[in-house]
Amino acid sequence: MIQLEKLGYFLPQGYLFEQVSVQVNRGDKIGLVGKNGAGKSTMLKLLSGQITPSEGAIHQPKGLKYGYLTQDIVIKSKETVYNYLFLSNLELNRIRERLDFINHELVTRTDYESDYYSGILDELSELNHEFQVLEGFQWEEKIKATLDGLGFSDLDQQKLIQACSGGWKMRAELARILVNNPDILLLDEPTNHLDIISISWLENYLQRFDGAVILISHDRLFLDNVTKRTLEISQGRVLDFPFAYSKYKLMRAEEMERMEQSKKQQDKQIKQTEQLIEKFRAKSSKASFAQSLMKKLEKTERIEVEKDVVSKIKLTFPLSVHPGKWVLEMNDLSKSYGDRTLFESVNITVGRGEKIALLGPNGVGKSTLLKSITKEIDFDGEVLYGHNVNVAYFAQDQAEKLDPTKTIYETVDDIAVGEIRKDLRSILGTFLFTGEVVEKKVSVLSGGERTRLALCVLLLSPSNFLILDEPTNHLDLQSKDVLKRALQSYEGTFVVVSHDREFLDGLCNRIWDIENRNLKIHHFTLNEYLQYKMSKKDLPTGKVTELVKEKAVKVEKPVQEKKPTNVKVEKEVQQIERKIEESEKQIEEMEAHIASLTFDETNTHTEVLNEYDSTKQKLAALMAEWELKMSEL
Repeated sequence: MIQLEKLGYFLPQGYLFEQVSVQVNRGDKIGLVGKNGAGKSTMLKLLSGQITPSEGAIHQPKGLKYGYLTQDIVIKSKETVYNYLFLSNLELNRIRERLDFINHELVTRTDYESDYYSGILDELSELNHEFQVLEGFQWEEKIKATLDGLGFSDLDQQKLIQACSGGWKMRAELARILVNNPDILLLDEPTNHLDIISISWLENYLQRFDGAVILISHDRLFLDNVTKRTLEISQGRVLDFPFAYSKYKLMRAEEMERMEQSKKQQDKQIKQTEQLIEKFRAKSSKASFAQSLMKKLEKTERIEVEKDVVSKIKLTFPLSVHPGKWVLEMNDLSKSYGDRTLFESVNITVGRGEKIALLGPNGVGKSTLLKSITKEIDFDGEVLYGHNVNVAYFAQDQAEKLDPTKTIYETVDDIAVGEIRKDLRSILGTFLFTGEVVEKKVSVLSGGERTRLALCVLLLSPSNFLILDEPTNHLDLQSKDVLKRALQSYEGTFVVVSHDREFLDGLCNRIWDIENRNLKIHHFTLNEYLQYKMSKKDLPTGKVTELVKEKAVKVEKPVQEKKPTNVKVEKEVQQIERKIEESEKQIEEMEAHIASLTFDETNTHTEVLNEYDSTKQKLAALMAEWELKMSEL
């Protein structure tokens, strides 16, 4: 499909990469990785034709269609979101216009026997066939399904695209690219502005996509689930691994270890050669020998090993003081903007040590709820803090609150206390601030750099209740790992909003979900929560009993002839289905009860959760038994 031949790109400071020879085939799903500044986005720009290579060539078939999602999207359309997609296919637009003209001619003309009339009838047939081949009759359905999958409500789809935020414009552009079904997708951080459900939808879409995909992402799970091949840009070269990200990292680590050993051996040999040269160069009888050694040394290709940026430093959020048994209480908490109510009648008590993920689509009020909890905005109802509670809040605009007159080092030096002060430079290095960079003023930092610094400041601030709104935005995989490990060892309580599934997985023991203006508490794992939400998105109901009935129908449909059935097994199936319905009802009642518990009822709380887990396990066993019996039938 695409062949890169000795490709190179030159910048004033030197080659970004050179001598790159790579082949991309139809159906390849490729993750493009490398350090910040290695040239990942530049590579996508070269492939898309936005810039030309300094040397080498890109060979591709004539008429190859690219879908390129860049991070700096500019949309000049004055249409609604829906019409932006509807009018995006020029071929379909051309056919529609011509069909409208022909239909008008057929209605108004009366020269039925003329060659012209016969000609436009033939053209009408050809255009209808072409329209069908281009899936024009399914065009509106494709647009609706894609916009739904990416989180656009019916109301959102009728908004003027110029009135949308940057994040929603990015979603609209991604939708436009997908519905036009290009041969190759080039995606630069496609999950940046997507919520957790939309990310899952996009993941499923890309897994089924027939063409090639090359994507840049800091979402490890997304890379693992979508890609089967990894290209790493390292020290001006492109390394090709036939694995998804996680396996590539393991293989790369082993390779780096081998290279380290080879480099040590080479360094030892070079040192010995230099000692011999120094020893013999002054002696006339050995001068020619020394000269030959020098030439050999000059021709030696030095092994360069790029240091793995993954730091082994272990950071922990310092705990200020131990709070009381409960840290937060919300009584009839509600928030509205004009006629729009985001949430209402929220009544929840948060106990010490809870680790909560606040999830839900963009625009449902997650950030507003956090601002209400921190009392940054006005609200209806009551928010109370427990004894000795010390809140640290990381807002999405936290970077703007940093003092622009201070350097990076001064900013963290003013916050850090205790033993951790000795490791300040290492900690800054973990967040990609190394060497002389730490002396930069905050005022000259980019938005991403400021966000990383603000998170580093939070990491060093003593607290016992953390509230984090999208803390992983602008963080690379290494920095996210450091933050996750710090939160896992944190002894306090936290509420975090994030759409990064790999970051949240194994981090939280509660899920809050804003749905239909209510705050629901789930005791699911993250994967169970996603399955629950996706089933609600794809099916009329998420009930297991409905799935059971659907499966039963699917089993019976292919049967062409009437066959004798096992009456005993049929009865057993019916009994199991009744038990499944009973277990589901018990689980619903328990979830309602758990949501109403306060943390003064410690023993009851533990007992109910244990019973809840036991009932879920029982339901899983019943479902397995049901499948087994159905296979017997």
